Amino acid sequence: MDIALIGFGKVSYNLVRLIKSQNINFVTSTQNRSQNTIDLINKSDVSVYDSFSQAIENSDIIISANSPSQAIETAEKYGNTSALYLDLNNISPKTANEINNVVENFVDGAIIGKIDSNNPVLYLSGENAKELLFLNEFLNVKVISNRIGDASTLKLLRSIYTKSLSVLLIESYDLAQSLGLEDEFFDVLSLTEGDDFKQKSLSRINNTLKSSKRKSEELEEILQYFNSDELKMVKTALDKLKQF
Repeated sequence: MDIALIGFGKVSYNLVRLIKSQNINFVTSTQNRSQNTIDLINKSDVSVYDSFSQAIENSDIIISANSPSQAIETAEKYGNTSALYLDLNNISPKTANEINNVVENFVDGAIIGKIDSNNPVLYLSGENAKELLFLNEFLNVKVISNRIGDASTLKLLRSIYTKSLSVLLIESYDLAQSLGLEDEFFDVLSLTEGDDFKQKSLSRINNTLKSSKRKSEELEEILQYFNSDELKMVKTALDKLKQF
């Protein structure tokens, strides 16, 4: 079985790491990719083609994992195939349904949890979602419904909380640093949030700062889909993310 990866960032890199089988061959391309992406591809056990069109030609499954802003364009360009097409971008249900209109065998997907952990959860929805249950051998896979958009909705609801919270955490941490109370700040919060709160918080802060552009796109998807007048905290978080 050949699985084509359109986009090769942290998601694709860790899927290759987690899904190890002699019966599965990952393929991708370095076409129009940055040097950082090319280096990441070279570190992975994948077959590399000159173009994505060549990569998907004989693939059984196509996974789109690049960015929300490119999700529809990618589907229109590479989704005209009999292969199963799984989108793992943080897209809105509206975007998921637009992709479903141009892709024959579409599966709406969302990864919950840190993709670089050993046990991320893959939520799927759509009539073709059960065809990916074989991935349970490598990941924790949950099919939640046969409706396109349900997995995307779940991911957006989670993002409303986690990304807004991350921005608030960064502001609080920066203020504590400026007051010389960094250690005490984490000590006080650890009393209620758990002993590993500092480690998890620093990891969240670092991840948010490193991927602020992608996270901004995800919040923009949320504001476009839901009633933005009711999401004042999300608007504020988006404004702050764009400053990083």
